[in-house]
Amino acid sequence: MLKVGMFTSGYQRNPLEHCFMDAKEYGYDYIELWGGRPHAYAPDLKAGDINEVCRLIEKYEMPVLGYTPEHNAYPYNYMIGSEAQRRDAIDYLKLSLEMAKEMGAEFVLTSPANGGYLATYDQLWSRLEKNIQELGDYAAKLEIKLVVEALTPYESNFFTRANDLVELFRRVDNPYVVGMCDIVPPFVQHESIMAYFDKLGNKMDHMHIIDGENGSDTHMIPGEGNIPIKEMLYEMKRIGYDKTATLELVTNYINEPRFYAKRAIDNMRELMAEAGIV
Repeated sequence: MLKVGMFTSGYQRNPLEHCFMDAKEYGYDYIELWGGRPHAYAPDLKAGDINEVCRLIEKYEMPVLGYTPEHNAYPYNYMIGSEAQRRDAIDYLKLSLEMAKEMGAEFVLTSPANGGYLATYDQLWSRLEKNIQELGDYAAKLEIKLVVEALTPYESNFFTRANDLVELFRRVDNPYVVGMCDIVPPFVQHESIMAYFDKLGNKMDHMHIIDGENGSDTHMIPGEGNIPIKEMLYEMKRIGYDKTATLELVTNYINEPRFYAKRAIDNMRELMAEAGIV
């Protein structure tokens, strides 16, 4: 059965415990934990905060299936900068893989961000291949999945489509390196969401389900934008997708994350029921 998760980035001004409390009460199946301060920054976890995360997992019986460390600009972006900066980002993500494993997560999510205006495709692909090869090898060693996400053109200048994931998997052959679909990037680029399933096959391992509008990468509550989510869910049922789908509310609702996390899962469960997913 499709598992629906809560993304915790929007709770960053609230205590971390609110995420676990609400995920349990509102009916989420799991948490995808955002790895940024003040909640779950990997070096802070290593320094002892991992114990608090594990305590909350046990107290609320709410698993953290995914860990998404912040690494698209501040201060880490493995796609841009000097070799020392790249190395720093890779070491940080290796630590993130270690912390994810320790909290019992199934995957760590990575997304190749903007590589700089002067970089050519050859330079960008060479750097990405090197990064994912190294991170994938480390993920395999730890026996945890590395999920790679394509972004919108507002966020990345080269890794934005299903075909980019196909090309990455051609270059990096590792069963622990898999892909996903955040449905906003294909929607705003007039690309097929369902094509991700066909093109990635068994590498299609995770989803971010949110709503959106053309001309913007704003992540909206399911059912409150322009994406035909009910019909998408029907197609997902038809093909038998039964893995994870996180409702990735980020900072658009940061003023009242608890209100909107409740509305998001309520809307999602209603859309799932209408699509015949129970």
